[in-house]
Amino acid sequence: MSERIDTQETVEDALARRVEDRRGLEFRWAEALRELGAVDRAAYKAVAVTPTPQLDDAFRRLSQAANYSRLWLGIAAAIATLGGRRGRQVALEGVLAIGATSATVNLGIKPFAHRRRPERPGPDTFEARLVPMPESASFPSGHAASAFAFAYTVGRHYPALAVPIRLLATGVAYSRVHTGVHYPGDVALGSVLGAGISAMVAGVRDRKYRSSGGRAS
Repeated sequence: MSERIDTQETVEDALARRVEDRRGLEFRWAEALRELGAVDRAAYKAVAVTPTPQLDDAFRRLSQAANYSRLWLGIAAAIATLGGRRGRQVALEGVLAIGATSATVNLGIKPFAHRRRPERPGPDTFEARLVPMPESASFPSGHAASAFAFAYTVGRHYPALAVPIRLLATGVAYSRVHTGVHYPGDVALGSVLGAGISAMVAGVRDRKYRSSGGRAS
């Protein structure tokens, strides 16, 4: 089984290299980032070489279901249909959060990240789990970012759904590592980014709601 997956540059490695360029090789943060990069690669490799035949198809299907945010848009449609006026507002906010997150990730970050996708151990290794390797930059994970952007919106309006929707978002985020297209660091930072952007969208919506005298927009 090839060891090439150990040589890829993670987001931590890229940050360390930039720190070294600016502060010198002995700057302690550079070494800490290098160590985080090593952990990131080791975690990816551990998943990549571990046989999980009962999980492979499920995570592959989950990953594909979240392509182009179809999974979240479907849930938003269900909330809008079943939740009345409030549901329509929540669904709208969720879609806006996904849109803002996707634009930030795909137009604002990925074009400048220039970070290569991980290399899988081999083309025939656990073939049942694989999805096509995207051509865009690896950092950050758009799937994870959109998942947690939508989950944040739903969770803040429907506390009873907060745990299940976030567990589903976590499953989607992990599926991108399981299927071999992202490092764990890509999905972890993508998840934080998505939740943060969703929080900003929520803040704008809340201010607009208050300024309109409490009338839904």
